[in-house]
Amino acid sequence: MSAILVKIFATALTLSQVLVDPDSVRTSFDPARDQEQVSQILKNGCTHMRRAFDIEDINLDDLITTAMDDPQAIAGDLKVLQGLSFNDLHASYRQFCKDEKVEPSPVDLSEVISYYNAAVAGLPDAGKLKGLKLPGVSVILDGNGKRFAEVYEPDHRRIWVPLSDVPKSVQQAFVSAEDKRFYQHKGVDERGVIRAFVGNLANPGRPAGGSTITQQVAKNLLVGDDVTYDRKMREMIVASRIERVLSKAEILEIYLNSIYLGRSSWGIEMAARSYFGKSAKALSVSEGALLAGLTKGPNYYSPDTKPDRAQERMAYVLSRLQDDGFLKSDQVQQAIASLPPRVPFERIRRTTGFHFVDHVSRDARAIADIESLSAGGYTVRTTINPALQQATEAALQEGLARYELSIGRQRYQGAEANLAQAVKALELTKDDAPAWKRALEAVRLPLYDVHWSAGVVIEKGKDRKTGANILRVGLTDGRVLPLNAWEAARRDLKLYDVVRVQVIEQKGRGSVRADLRTPPSVQGGAVVLENRTGRILAMTGGFSYPLSQLNRATQAHRQPGSAFKPLTYLAALSKGLQPNTLIWDAPVTLPPVGGEANARGDSWSPKNFDGGRSGIMTLRRALENSKNLVTARLLDGGIESSPEQSLKRVCELAIEAQLYLECTPHYPFVLGAQPVRILDLAAFYAAIANEGAMPVPHAIETVEENGRAIYSRKANSLVRLGSADAAAFFQLKTMLQGVLERGTARSLKALAPYAAGKTGTSDNENDAWFVGFTNDVTIAVWVGHDNADGKRRTLGRGQTGGKVAAPIFQSILQAAWEHHAPKAPSARHRPRRPSSSSPCRSISIPATG
Repeated sequence: MSAILVKIFATALTLSQVLVDPDSVRTSFDPARDQEQVSQILKNGCTHMRRAFDIEDINLDDLITTAMDDPQAIAGDLKVLQGLSFNDLHASYRQFCKDEKVEPSPVDLSEVISYYNAAVAGLPDAGKLKGLKLPGVSVILDGNGKRFAEVYEPDHRRIWVPLSDVPKSVQQAFVSAEDKRFYQHKGVDERGVIRAFVGNLANPGRPAGGSTITQQVAKNLLVGDDVTYDRKMREMIVASRIERVLSKAEILEIYLNSIYLGRSSWGIEMAARSYFGKSAKALSVSEGALLAGLTKGPNYYSPDTKPDRAQERMAYVLSRLQDDGFLKSDQVQQAIASLPPRVPFERIRRTTGFHFVDHVSRDARAIADIESLSAGGYTVRTTINPALQQATEAALQEGLARYELSIGRQRYQGAEANLAQAVKALELTKDDAPAWKRALEAVRLPLYDVHWSAGVVIEKGKDRKTGANILRVGLTDGRVLPLNAWEAARRDLKLYDVVRVQVIEQKGRGSVRADLRTPPSVQGGAVVLENRTGRILAMTGGFSYPLSQLNRATQAHRQPGSAFKPLTYLAALSKGLQPNTLIWDAPVTLPPVGGEANARGDSWSPKNFDGGRSGIMTLRRALENSKNLVTARLLDGGIESSPEQSLKRVCELAIEAQLYLECTPHYPFVLGAQPVRILDLAAFYAAIANEGAMPVPHAIETVEENGRAIYSRKANSLVRLGSADAAAFFQLKTMLQGVLERGTARSLKALAPYAAGKTGTSDNENDAWFVGFTNDVTIAVWVGHDNADGKRRTLGRGQTGGKVAAPIFQSILQAAWEHHAPKAPSARHRPRRPSSSSPCRSISIPATG
């Protein structure tokens, strides 16, 4: 028995059961003992189908005779019928449908049963659909309440609506178009199968399947959509079971909320909003008919690209509504006159904020007990400033690239795409725009959140007259610019390669060029906090989200280096030291923690970054120039009487500032040896900006589910860091302003009247930081290599926070002034110390060790 005939009869066995006795479908037979029973099931099924042919007024015998005369007219190019012997099929028909004696029988029922048993084994539970609510879209709003992003699982961009919210006329449009006898059949409609079969004979070009709405629900949600006999068999049985556990209304509700209707829309509600800018409950008859027509093929019948085809399909649906008695002739004629007006298609192409949205999803789980925003139905108002977010990402990307360019570490690893074939095809079409420009506009690049311009290489070679090398790129705005690239990249670039470029306008010359940019191997992260509220205005967790989803702003801990020193200075200022206190910048050795008997570690003799010493200097100047020796010396009497007690005090302050959950006292800790999160360090610096009042960083303001508030952030007052008085914070704030005026960040001197901050560089230049603030915002920037392989990788000798991270901070700060709060001189409140402390106290700590 041929394999194709086995499959056909196994399918016939399935169809016979679900049509004749759907409540008693068996999914397993004994290949030897049950042959007679299976034979009778097939005969009963054939009798049932013959009656259906009679009802449809189709002579089955005449149809078979025609098929035997010209089998190719039936089989055509359908792969599922390739290899079929129509003589065997005809003999089988005579045996099971005409009850004739056929010797030898072309059907081996043991083979059919074995195939059937294997195909329908382990069917999914139809009961899982009871009360089902499919995943949908959640909307992320920005700080101004405008839509910023959508969160949904792939192929689930939907908004679930109850069936009662869909007008009866729209419900019926889908039923008339897809399943005329939906309310009569029990999952599988034999008459629909017959109509589809006969229709395919007349129009073999675009085959119809005859699946009911229930079968489509089974296919889409339970059994899959692979084109095989096995799947079709499983689909039919599961559909019959669905009809036993769900009402027709429940099935139709699932169907209308699950189908794909084009324009990146799943379900009737999302489609109504996408095509017509309204809810499903407001759809007109013609609008509903247009959407119902799309179920057959959203791209094939798209009103955006194939309006004539879409109108023809809509007219068909309306005529079916008339045939089924739901519309009158004059209503149909009025509705089919033209396609209903539609709103422009807004493609869902977000290019920014991916790490932030991931952070929001995790936060929603923690604060609102939402397992997954992609379950749909949530509206989350966040703190993000979209313009500042994009500028922050662009500043980090450019800063990382410039770092690698400056030390010669940049690498060209190939183009993101090559448009040669697309350009060749477009050159055959008529259009005023160049083919390369149209191809560039259409391409979807893998690094979709990189903010450099995309350019396509449209000219490469030598000038015929001068012999000079020529390399030019075209941009989406139509400009053609010379491409500036290093030699290795120039060699590897090919015509129509798509690359990223930074457009440079050369001052004074009036000329413009494009500088090649490539994804760097170095990574980074940045956060922008609003000082008074803790609102996260911008956050980027790496160079590009498609390359790495790790959010280094919240999920990574890195050594802060000297960016941690302000905490130690705060402890000293709180004990009465002054910015003008004199202290030795000279070698110092501190005893082991715990004393000689219970020592934890060895004695400690730190060194300055440059290896030198500067003698006596003020506390202010020591912080401005990030002197390690002075920071260490503060432990020896500058904070508490002993180094160990001083270390303990700094640890307590670090925990109070929520930099750590726990702190292990060891000397290098005060120089930033214990890793921190970018977000936590930013919050501490915001406390300095607020002169002691620390905000709680947050990304979510409110969460609603289907219009019902389920979370609203309380207007929390700032947390006062009580162990350090306001005067100490004020002094520290002015000292950090000096870091920009005269210290390790003097490259930012022009910002000093408006900003303050601190550089940070860990051992061997593995981490580079700059954390700074204005009256309004705090910005934390980190640059370094990931340590995924367990090894720490240096940024290179001299690659400090002041050189690598500070320029990124500056770019973000300029964007914050532009998009959030205007530039203003740093506010100084000059708080008074409690009367028990002398504001004029000056202590000189002698050099020891």
